[in-house]
Amino acid sequence: MVQREYEALRPGLRGFCGCATCRGDVLVYALNRLTPHYVSTPQGEVLTELALGSDQERARLSVILLEGFRRVAMAPRCGAAPVRLT
Repeated sequence: MVQREYEALRPGLRGFCGCATCRGDVLVYALNRLTPHYVSTPQGEVLTELALGSDQERARLSVILLEGFRRVAMAPRCGAAPVRLT
């Protein structure tokens, strides 16, 4: 779900590098700030997907990802020039 939301938000951030290193850094930033949701059955997967698909959870995920984009763009580890995203 985090990867899907990353891909949805990424095109709107023109100054962001988006290389594999920067992408990974944004995903790790987001995953470290989200509550983990582990499941071991197909039923649990469906229920978790429904819970995480709510507008409130999607908005929360978007806010965390956007903050990750901003932080990574300001100090990219890949050697790209720092960028201030607006």
